[in-house]
Amino acid sequence: MIDLHSHILPGIDDGAADLTASLAMARAYVADGVSVVACTPHILPGLYSNSGSAIRQATARLQQTLKDEGIPLALVTGADNHIAPNFVGELQSGHLLSLGDTRYVLVEPPHHVPPPRLEDLFFNILVADYVPILTHPERLTWISAHYHAIQRLIHAGTWMQITAGSLAGGFGRTARYWAERMLDEGLVHLIATDAHDLDRRPPNLSLGRELAAKRVGDTEAQNLVLSRPEGMLRNDLPANLAPPNAAVAAARLVYSETGQFRDGRDVAGTGHSPTDRGSAGRNLAGRLRQFFK
Repeated sequence: MIDLHSHILPGIDDGAADLTASLAMARAYVADGVSVVACTPHILPGLYSNSGSAIRQATARLQQTLKDEGIPLALVTGADNHIAPNFVGELQSGHLLSLGDTRYVLVEPPHHVPPPRLEDLFFNILVADYVPILTHPERLTWISAHYHAIQRLIHAGTWMQITAGSLAGGFGRTARYWAERMLDEGLVHLIATDAHDLDRRPPNLSLGRELAAKRVGDTEAQNLVLSRPEGMLRNDLPANLAPPNAAVAAARLVYSETGQFRDGRDVAGTGHSPTDRGSAGRNLAGRLRQFFK
């Protein structure tokens, strides 16, 4: 498996406190069946003043230490890039980082307050020929009130990454509900751990894969933790990667806004069925048209 969201770098943010913790996390990853991890510390001015160049150096140092310790884990660079006014400019300058220097970039929104002009930000990232990945939408406290906005982002070309721990209930019942609902509706592109340590936020990607498989099947679960991440690190175009699949059980039973089930092909009032969702936004013009509907 490949984990594209991890805070394994030592002493750089609220993840691994020191090198000992990083090595323990690396060993846990290998034991869990993970072969590649993206080092994605926070870049959040005023709190975690990291930069692309510093992250690259820290990743290279940790990779060398893993080699010296005989730990078979490959690292790639990245960042949990917090929303910023000049996001695209900072990405192009190298201050912010995409995943492994590909077109795919993690974007972290504020946890408790929906940012103004959210769709404009993702529009700008798409126009710059990047693929934005909204990190852990299921854990945002404002997802319920703004779910339609998140759906519009998806249909415009934004990808979604949910957290393995959310499916296991590690972030509470609400986060689990939204993680499961988004999986069932075929709106999730990646599962990652967002691991910070061994206890509170551990490397548990195999658990996320197992829980996802119960809802969307083994093939799609493997897409979520291996096939799509592999394609991303090759810098494949999104259209060349398998689109997310909705759960078979959700084809006729979909969620209403109250959290109950209702019959019908229309998913959460979007006008799209689970089967036609994968073809939406395949080209840039189509994605941009979707933005202004």
